[in-house]
Amino acid sequence: MIQTSEKKLSGPIIRLHPNDNIVVARVDVAIGEQVPSENFTSRSQVPAGYKIAAKKILKGEPILKYNVTVGFANTDIEPGTMVHSHNTEFREFDRDYAYASEYKATTLLPESERATFQGYVRANGKVGTRNFIGILSTVNCSATVVNKIAAWFTPERLKDFPNVDGVVAFSHDIGCGMEMSGEPMQLLRRTMAGYAQHPNLAAALIIGLGCERNQLKGLMEQEALQENSTLHTFIMQETGGTRKTIEAGIEAVKALLPEANKAKRQTVSASYLSVGLQCGGSDGFSSITANPALGAAIDILSRHGGTGILSETPEIYGVEHTLTRRAATKEIGEKLIKRIRWWKDEYSVGRDVQINGQVSPGNQIGGLANIFEKSLGSSMKGGTGPLMEVYRYAEPVTAKGFVFMDTPGFDPVSATGQIAGGANLIAFTTGRGSMFGSKPAPCIKLATNTPMYERLTEDMDINCGEILDGTVSVQEMGQRIFELFLKTASGEHSKSELLGLGDYEFVPWQIGVMS
Repeated sequence: MIQTSEKKLSGPIIRLHPNDNIVVARVDVAIGEQVPSENFTSRSQVPAGYKIAAKKILKGEPILKYNVTVGFANTDIEPGTMVHSHNTEFREFDRDYAYASEYKATTLLPESERATFQGYVRANGKVGTRNFIGILSTVNCSATVVNKIAAWFTPERLKDFPNVDGVVAFSHDIGCGMEMSGEPMQLLRRTMAGYAQHPNLAAALIIGLGCERNQLKGLMEQEALQENSTLHTFIMQETGGTRKTIEAGIEAVKALLPEANKAKRQTVSASYLSVGLQCGGSDGFSSITANPALGAAIDILSRHGGTGILSETPEIYGVEHTLTRRAATKEIGEKLIKRIRWWKDEYSVGRDVQINGQVSPGNQIGGLANIFEKSLGSSMKGGTGPLMEVYRYAEPVTAKGFVFMDTPGFDPVSATGQIAGGANLIAFTTGRGSMFGSKPAPCIKLATNTPMYERLTEDMDINCGEILDGTVSVQEMGQRIFELFLKTASGEHSKSELLGLGDYEFVPWQIGVMS
């Protein structure tokens, strides 16, 4: 387990662990500035969030952050020198998975002591945090139709249905020109079914063209979907074309609205909360403020019986051994490594992608040298509790507590898989200032530092930079985030909702060959 409780703020720097050979600049550090707590003088001009050698690091020695290897020195590094990609080597090293060796069961609170929120209880027993009507396209060829149907339902036209949050289209770029069977098609259909049956939808329409490879009949059969009072389907070639399908879709939604509007929020246990955990535009403070604070919130949620879904497989690579050790069983840990090996040995071989070391320019500018360092922070979003299950992309999440879902690191694709799996809330940390929102699950944004939060207050829901400022602890911020979960789940609008985000963020994972 990565220990996040030992860090010490001292003047311009932060020491994360007693064994580290680096410290992190809390503020910009000038050349020649003395750092008495570490007994060195800065040899570099170091931006806030970047690493500084706290002692001499010899060529080939591991660079330790939180006492975890995040790279190796490619030259001798003198104390006070900035440590970044220019003097850090990315290379593989052995990691002891020690499956389930650190497993410790979560102590659940009694039902009577668990927190509550105001949610929508569905007929199947699932609980929603929002009340949308969704319209899905089986293929890009019906994308315009589903978007035009949704666009017809303006706030003015929905004013008589105050309990309906909106009519939203979920269109995508695939559904044809792809394999007719196998994992790519199964994945697309699994994703669509997860949305069609999502507890944040009161009802759904699924609209196909008619000649696509993702046939509506095949989708319904594979995912055991059946038309009923809350799920309707249309095939454009049978309905009469574009205009007639749009008109038929509008009429169908009109007929669904009165029943959807009958839904009322009621008090339910926090155990019904399922939170997808995301990070984007990460920086050197992500592993110090927002990510461990979100992890603290997930630890709290787990004790209340809820679920936190960590994802983005390329962004746990290098620290996966810290998760396998916390797995509830050896088999769960092995599932995680199986997904890692698929990424490394099959999917990404020879390609210039994140899991092979290179992080995005924004991450580099934010102070992260490579994927090992990014993964160190990313994994913290899951908290410190046991790993209870590992899921493939968009599989229904049924386990409680901290779980993992295999997804890419691209936030919209990753969040789409989490929502398809049942996440009824998304929590998204960012250091550079990612502008993301999702539907039907609301997204809350957690800033890692105060300057960015103040610059982007319209997009950020909470300022975890207060941890750096010394006004709040990680655990106190975790409690604030947990309380924000409950408020948002009960209907309080997140910043991304107020900005209208989420109409273009349905992005199923495209893993197959196009022809």
